[in-house]
Parts: sequence; C-alpha cells; structure tokens
Amino acid sequence: MLARWGLDYVPVHLSDLAAVRRCLADRPARVVWVETPTNPLLGIADIAALAEVAHEAGALLVVDNTFASPRLQRPLVLGADVVVHSTTKYLGGHSDVVGGALVTADAEVAERAAFLRNATGAVPGPFESWLTLRGVRTLAVRMDRHCDSAAQVADMLGRHPAVAQVLYPGLPSHPGHAVAAGQMSGFGGMVSFRVRGGEEAAVAVCGRTRLFTLAESLGGVESLIEHPSRMTHASVAGSPLEVSADLVRLSVGLEDYRDLLADLEAALAAG
Repeated sequence: MLARWGLDYVPVHLSDLAAVRRCLADRPARVVWVETPTNPLLGIADIAALAEVAHEAGALLVVDNTFASPRLQRPLVLGADVVVHSTTKYLGGHSDVVGGALVTADAEVAERAAFLRNATGAVPGPFESWLTLRGVRTLAVRMDRHCDSAAQVADMLGRHPAVAQVLYPGLPSHPGHAVAAGQMSGFGGMVSFRVRGGEEAAVAVCGRTRLFTLAESLGGVESLIEHPSRMTHASVAGSPLEVSADLVRLSVGLEDYRDLLADLEAALAAG
C-alpha cells in the first residue's frame, strides 16, 4: 500500500538498538514506527531509547500504543513524537466501534495532520465518537481487570504441559520484562502462547474454547482467541513478519478469570 505513494520500509528488531542505528545509517528514514508490546508476539521496545536514536537520525518516532492504551503507557512522556491508537480496541472497549486516533504534542505535526484530516474526510461520525468517549470513561478499571486476569492466564499456561512457550511481558522470563516494567504501569490483557504439537494442535485449541470466542480484533470486554498465522497475520506469510504456525493469541476479557482458566484448560486437555 505504501509503495504506491512512493514510500518503503525496512523491518528491524526494535529491541536491538544497534540494529536500528545501523539501519538508519544505511537508509535514512523520516519515521521510526514502533509497536510495543507488539502484535502478536508481545515483543517490547524501549521507547525512550528509540526516541533518542530516531532523533539523532532526524526521524520522528511514532508509537502504536493500542495494546497498552494510555492507562498503561505514555509514549509522549517517554520522548515519542506521535502516538497512534486503534480506538476500536481498548479505548472503545466494547467491540462496537471502528476508529483510530493520532496524538501529538508537536504543533507542526498536529497542524499537518489536521489539514490532512480535513482534506481527506478521515473523521469519525458523532455516534462513533460518543461510543469511544463512553469507553474512555471506564478505561482505567477495565485495564486493571484485563491485566490482573491476563497475569493469571499467563501463569497457568506457563505451567501447562501442552504449552511450549508463553509470551507475556509480565512474566519475569520474558526478555523484555525489565523494559516493560520500567515504561508501563501494567502488562496488558494480551497473551500469546505456542502449542506443543504444531499448527494443527494450535488450530484445534482455538476451536475448542467456549468462553473465549474465535475472532480477530481485541481489547473488548469479551475474551477472544485466534490463530494469527491463519487469521490476522496471514497476509505476512513468507515475509520477515511471518509468525509461527503453532502460535495462539488471546485477548483476555473481563469475565471471571477462574472461568477463563477452566475454559483454556479444557481446550488444551482435549488434545
């Protein structure tokens, strides 16, 4: 899509600051785009350090903060120039609105964005705006519950014999745990894990849950389960962004965590 506008990109492991510096030296960029935690591998990038690297190279740092939400992470305070949210997710919180937001403290960027918004008509309707504001009012209490339940889910999965690996930044074993603990006030409601037995076993787990609904999207009050390589990330198969076929992604909702644990345990045991 971007190539049609004369733009290109280079994927880099943003947790490797030396790799980012080398890439910027080889290919000057206007923007360093970072998502942290990442979708669906829950990778963590150091926002403050990346801001320094990007600014040294004359680039803007843009942070997709959808997974964390403003409740858990404040990229502008950490040095980012622009923050992007899918308001469809945690900010809306009820799986009933589609929207996005661009937030900046840079007056020039804000003016350019406002001009483009006005010129292209990329604005939400009044009802969508009302739904998003409704969600924002309960964001804090929802995110606290998402985080608490996700931690319980990650802990259970880490001890389950049918699970090969759990990806959750709240776990001390996660390679980005220390950075996440330093820049986030909570570790979020997203959990990914790899199933022993490979792709077919992972797909089977997704089909056996009853409380977790098989669906894309995330960040709503209800818990969702999906198979990224066949669903949300099917379009990047064969690229550097490809994800493992044994991966399952969870969006942990607001149901009682004990019911969620029982649902997952039953789905994993049936295999």
